[in-house]
Amino acid sequence: MSELNEVISEQLSVFIMGFAVIIILLAIVLIIQGAKLRKMRRRYEAMMTGNGIEDLESLLVNLKNQGDMLEDGQREHKAMIEAAQAKMRGMKSKVAMKRYNAFGERGNDLSFSLAILDDNHSGIVLSSLHNRENSYIYSKPLVKGESQYPLSPEEKEVIALALQQI
Repeated sequence: MSELNEVISEQLSVFIMGFAVIIILLAIVLIIQGAKLRKMRRRYEAMMTGNGIEDLESLLVNLKNQGDMLEDGQREHKAMIEAAQAKMRGMKSKVAMKRYNAFGERGNDLSFSLAILDDNHSGIVLSSLHNRENSYIYSKPLVKGESQYPLSPEEKEVIALALQQI
């Protein structure tokens, strides 16, 4: 037994120093955790003040409800945008014009052809033919880029120019 007491007394200082190091490390960890907890508490209090909500559960339910309302609004806006895009396809947005001298006489390019088309390549072609005495205006309907009336080369050219537009 005395030998055991001697071994223990020789090693006692090592055990005490080991336990002291462990206690110091645990104290450091405790201080770090306390600082993190204070920081988290400040964030929590900042989040909870001013919105009239008492606890975190109510806040989460409120945020979920707001998220659902935003999703519903987004669906409505998407439907409205799709409807507007469908309407825009039928609007006349492709326009091209060419001026030219229809009769080859002396003078300026006073005649013109104007194509006004939608995304379905439907619309009209207006042509104005000007000579010294008179001016004539012709309108030809277009369906899918084609007309039931004969088209002049200039009219075909302005239709092609209009169809090239985005």
